[in-house]
Amino acid sequence: MLEPCIFSILLLAILIDALVGDPDFIYLRLKHPVQLMGLMISYLDKKLNKQYQNSFYQRISGIILIILLLILSALFGLVLKNIFNLIPHGWILEAFIISSMIAAKSLYQHVKSVQNSLETSTLDEARLEASKIVGRNTKNLDNHGVARSAIESLSENFSDGIIAPIFWTVILGLPGILAYKMLNTADSMIGHKNHKYIYFGWASARLDDIANFIPARISALLFCIVASFSGRAAFIRSFKAIHNDAKKLDSINSGYPEAAMAGALNLILAGPRLYSGEDFKGNWIGDSVKGSTSNATHKEIGKALSLYTKACILSFLLVTLITLFFMERC
Repeated sequence: MLEPCIFSILLLAILIDALVGDPDFIYLRLKHPVQLMGLMISYLDKKLNKQYQNSFYQRISGIILIILLLILSALFGLVLKNIFNLIPHGWILEAFIISSMIAAKSLYQHVKSVQNSLETSTLDEARLEASKIVGRNTKNLDNHGVARSAIESLSENFSDGIIAPIFWTVILGLPGILAYKMLNTADSMIGHKNHKYIYFGWASARLDDIANFIPARISALLFCIVASFSGRAAFIRSFKAIHNDAKKLDSINSGYPEAAMAGALNLILAGPRLYSGEDFKGNWIGDSVKGSTSNATHKEIGKALSLYTKACILSFLLVTLITLFFMERC
């Protein structure tokens, strides 16, 4: 369902997110659309996730949940699209809705807060800021661990929070981005490999892997390209890290943008960590590049933010070029 006019709307949405983000004067009074998705997922989780059921029925219940959520979100997107088509300049409202699904500005701000805390405040404050954007337990992280966690989150969420929403908007329009955000939110809430969700969240996790397969690789490519702006060596390191380390993580997707970032900055990322009180023996990525180090600091966060900003700008320029190409057909 590739509609040429969606590029103009998407271009405006990206600009709105970059300049305005999620305005406090709106979302202090109204719940953010992703928060509403979270409430719906939480409600259905309580209704359908019965721990007394065996693994087969838990898996079936999880499949029913995610199919229901995807259908409802896509249908809601279709209804909104038809309403906007009836309203003069309704495409502007559509752009605002799409902008709320893109997290470029908010992600930058969150990671910048971690950098500022490491540079000017206490380690405890930096741990607190990091805990807002990472899933692991941050209470025992040292300065390097906090910095690495922020850079990893920046890398992974560049794919999940910017490139994937753009990709699914291009492919399926407003219904596509709403369905994607519902799926991604479901994965973050119930797609865990713990006792409660290993079966119930299986379908959400697997579908999220599929939905992010192409965006994750596009994200890695963009990081690799903008790394070349710093010189040929950075490009080669980034490319080498993608080739050698991207598949080391359990996730089939997150290793790609993280490896690209690790190589570009000559860092070692990921590795063992603590999730919900349980040790997770993760592999290191970036260690295949000569001279790489795990001793990340606030300076490396700054370099990562610079790389991220360039990748966002490159994404915007690509959407602009495609918009100009399709402009005559809109």
